[in-house]
Amino acid sequence: MDCPILVWMLWYNRDLTPEEYEKCYQTVQICVPHANILYEPGNRQTAINTVTYLMPLLMMRHRRIPRSKWRDNMLPNGKHWIEQALDRNMDPVRRLKSLIGYHVTHDESLVGMAMVQGRQREVVSIGLGVQMLSTQPRNMSVTDWAESQYHKLTPAEIESLGDRDDVILRRLCLILALKQAYLNAIGQPAGFDYTRLEFNVAGEKIFGDNRPLSGWEFRIWQGNTVIREAETSTEEKYQCACAFFRGWPESKFIWQRDAKSLETWVQFLNMDQLITVLPKLAD
Repeated sequence: MDCPILVWMLWYNRDLTPEEYEKCYQTVQICVPHANILYEPGNRQTAINTVTYLMPLLMMRHRRIPRSKWRDNMLPNGKHWIEQALDRNMDPVRRLKSLIGYHVTHDESLVGMAMVQGRQREVVSIGLGVQMLSTQPRNMSVTDWAESQYHKLTPAEIESLGDRDDVILRRLCLILALKQAYLNAIGQPAGFDYTRLEFNVAGEKIFGDNRPLSGWEFRIWQGNTVIREAETSTEEKYQCACAFFRGWPESKFIWQRDAKSLETWVQFLNMDQLITVLPKLAD
């Protein structure tokens, strides 16, 4: 299945001013009337939730498609795909392959959107997982935080974490990001038993209910940024994973460690870039 994947990652690297928040909120109200967001100026989490609804608008603006020329559709399981307005000049076969499936998620200061183009039944099977490489809360020890996440891991996954704090943190965040990506790709609601999934990262295999799951592509990468708050700045690192079903005989893990290779399909943005283009999103 030759469906190209593109990921946009937006760093919420600074708080919105009251004026910026108002413009973001009003843009969502106009362009995404079904969005269920609270109006809470000054609330960081609410502001980030608002930004998540702007990501599809940002992507379609980048493709130079006016808001009036596309429709956001959703399956009962919450999976989204975008359908462009009918163009009489477009070949029917090409139109069938022009649908855009996407998934938006966030963790702490990183908002991510994964998208893929193709047929509707293909493009909805995409999901993104984002996990900050830190204990949560941050003053918690790695050992204690890892133990608090054991209910999401199988015995084999727990054994694979090792015994050094830096290794435990990195491996745990990777497993959690992979599980999030897969569950988001299949549209599984909250409350799913994470232990029904097992990732053998070293062997590059995935199991569901103890059976091998084939056909999946997992792309794995990291990102880091500096978050500004008042007069302080903090560096944050994130483990990211994208899951997409391609129907292959086996599942495949693709490790993106080279920056130049990553740039070919992952775009990193910041709040200043979003605010600059914000007035054009409703056009």
